[in-house]
Amino acid sequence: MKKVILFAAIAFFGIATINAQTVKKVAKKETTQTISVTPKVDGAAIKFENETIDYGTIQHNADGKREFVFVNNGTKPLTIESTQGSCGCTVPSKPEGAIAPGGKGTIGVKYDTSRVGPFTKTVTVRSNAVGQETKVLTIKGTVLADPATEGTAPVKS
Repeated sequence: MKKVILFAAIAFFGIATINAQTVKKVAKKETTQTISVTPKVDGAAIKFENETIDYGTIQHNADGKREFVFVNNGTKPLTIESTQGSCGCTVPSKPEGAIAPGGKGTIGVKYDTSRVGPFTKTVTVRSNAVGQETKVLTIKGTVLADPATEGTAPVKS
């Protein structure tokens, strides 16, 4: 009798293990099939990977250059007409020429990191994208004070 129960238990666990592995394989196939693809837009279109760049906490006079990456998910060429920073401390740059359908491009931005303290600035992008002719992007972060000048007061003559 003990042998019959032992055999039944081994058979049960063996079948359960095989079924568990089969279920995992099916679940992986379903996950792979649910990846969404950005639909094509009729005309020029712009889709940014991120519309906000967070510099985090950076050192005084650190490299302030960053890039907004985008794709033309439309059916016609995309032209970036202009880029404008919200103040003189934010200098954007635009790609020259048209971005073909499915092509990638970048909007460069350089923040003046000689300005100490927290910041939130915007970059306005104008393009021929259908329904998105104007897009506002954001940069933010905090620039630390220069340790060499911290705690020193200007000398009066």
